[in-house]
Amino acid sequence: MSQSLQLLIFGLLAAGGNLLGGWLIARAPHTSHTKLKHLLGFGAGFMLAAVMLEVIPESFHHPNTNSSLTMVWLLAGYLIIQLVEHTIAPHFHFGEEVHTEEMHRSGVAITAIAALSFHAFFDGLTIASGLLVNFRLGLLLFLAVLLHKVPEGVTVASIMMSAGKTGRSALNATALVAIFTFAGIACVVFIEQGVSWALPLSAGATLYIAATDLIPEINREGGWRSSLFIFAGVATFYLTQLLLHHLLG
Repeated sequence: MSQSLQLLIFGLLAAGGNLLGGWLIARAPHTSHTKLKHLLGFGAGFMLAAVMLEVIPESFHHPNTNSSLTMVWLLAGYLIIQLVEHTIAPHFHFGEEVHTEEMHRSGVAITAIAALSFHAFFDGLTIASGLLVNFRLGLLLFLAVLLHKVPEGVTVASIMMSAGKTGRSALNATALVAIFTFAGIACVVFIEQGVSWALPLSAGATLYIAATDLIPEINREGGWRSSLFIFAGVATFYLTQLLLHHLLG
């Protein structure tokens, strides 16, 4: 299978996760809050392990890598997401949006969707940059991204519904975010030589999403189940990593 076809398939599946989450909210606005938090916890653990155990080490092993610049790109990816989420669009969180009074303010829903679209762009950047290094890394990063795509779609659709928009508008917004996943993939494909900076940049962004966005959101729930699902995500990543290493070398 060609690398272009692999990228297309991974992109379609990741975008499909967004659309599924949006469809669930548009069809049944009151999704299971508890199940959503468990999925977020599992995905956060998987993503955190992927960044720490695969992406960051691979960023330093890539040909023509400058260690100092790699750390600069890593920090830049982290800070870019911080800037977008907490300066440009501070009024959203992952999961079903319940702060309807905030979403009704002029422009708040639009800026939140714009921030999530930017976030989705980095999802595509992460998948593509990993796959251009090797198939095993690309597959692991695709799985890490996919695990939070449904909750991301839920977030997008619920923001629109909380702002008083129709189910169709919610689905359209979800589709826009899904398109930005493809934009991130296309960005790396068209500047393939940029993988040396795209990989650590996406690592910083993914680290922020996992450790600063998702885990604090899950910790609000409290209880041992929250930690259990995070650790289960880490353990699943480790087992998946071992399996792929055995199968793919």
